Amino acid sequence: MKLFKALAGSASAVALMASAAAAEISDGVVKIGLMTDMSAVYSDIAGEGTVVAAQMAIDEFGGTVAGAPIEIVTADHQNKADIAANKAREWGDTGQVDAFAELVTTSVALAVFEVAKQQNKIALVSGAASSPLTNDACIPTGLHWTYNTRALAVGTGSAIVKEGGDSWYFLTADYAFGEALQRDVSNVVEAEGGKVVGAAKHPFPSSDFSSFVLQAQASGAKIIGLANAGGDTVNAIKAAHEFGVVAAGQKIAGLLVFLTNVKSIGQEVAQGLQMTVSFYWDMDDETRAWSAKFEEKTGKKPTGIQAGTYSAVRHYLKAIEATGSDDTDTVLAKMRELPVQDMFAKDGVLRSDGRMVHDMYLAEVKAPSDSDGEWDLLKIVRTIPGEEAFGPLSESTCPTK
Repeated sequence: MKLFKALAGSASAVALMASAAAAEISDGVVKIGLMTDMSAVYSDIAGEGTVVAAQMAIDEFGGTVAGAPIEIVTADHQNKADIAANKAREWGDTGQVDAFAELVTTSVALAVFEVAKQQNKIALVSGAASSPLTNDACIPTGLHWTYNTRALAVGTGSAIVKEGGDSWYFLTADYAFGEALQRDVSNVVEAEGGKVVGAAKHPFPSSDFSSFVLQAQASGAKIIGLANAGGDTVNAIKAAHEFGVVAAGQKIAGLLVFLTNVKSIGQEVAQGLQMTVSFYWDMDDETRAWSAKFEEKTGKKPTGIQAGTYSAVRHYLKAIEATGSDDTDTVLAKMRELPVQDMFAKDGVLRSDGRMVHDMYLAEVKAPSDSDGEWDLLKIVRTIPGEEAFGPLSESTCPTK
């Protein structure tokens, strides 16, 4: 009987401790609202795979953090800013959501930033790329995790100019991301002594690139830079191949290309294409192990956006675990204090402008004869140190840094 009472007392004490910990968690639950493109041009590089990646981070915590359960809710924003803003507002006002995650598509991220700023909620951006997210468009609670247009420009743009690709013509997605990518790459090209001879904006998304490719061919530029992503990039490269662009002497620069894009294009067509990536599944034992688990759940190796979503959610939960609170200001301070250490980033640093600084990589698509398996598609040409890729904090124009 004494033993039973002791055990009962011990159990009660544990329950009280858990209850006290959960009391520091608003509403008794940590809820993450993940918005992504589930059905359109970015669904392959982000989509359901980002939900799987976020859930993998949650599972590492056993489904609870600081004594409270972790929940995830998801939505397809359809790449429309108004849908994203309305859903974020609903989640924040009545859905007990503590943080927004993923947010592929710059227009979506900017719209959710406005809601996050009003509601003082953290926005973990993994998919959107535009460098203004940690510059003029930054907010105190906005965190830009995976990559940005500046890093893409420094990696791919600089490498191609140094190899002799000193005249460029851009095919640019007609919205904020495409404009930011063209601007950042143009700056790098001109700084390296190259020139931009022209550009054509195409609708977002677009399935027919014939007229745009013909304009690029007629420009005589050595390099046709694709300031787009996802299905747009795949369609543009396929159109260029059909028109014999590369065979005629011009080169294609895919400025934001993902592993699954290479798979869609086909290795025979994509071989030799250089790109800047934030992550590759075959980097080391840790990336291979995590990617194998991801593939078991999805049937594919992960993209950088999917791996970055895992990293951002995991680091957010680590900060809650360390502080015992989901209070936005408390969690943000701890996230900036803790280095980002996971299979995605080593010694990553979260700056005051919201930029997570980590190494990036210049990669090249392997020839089919050099591949050892279905997903053995890239070789890493160069590691780009984080500050070189993203620039120093002193360059940021974020007013809240």
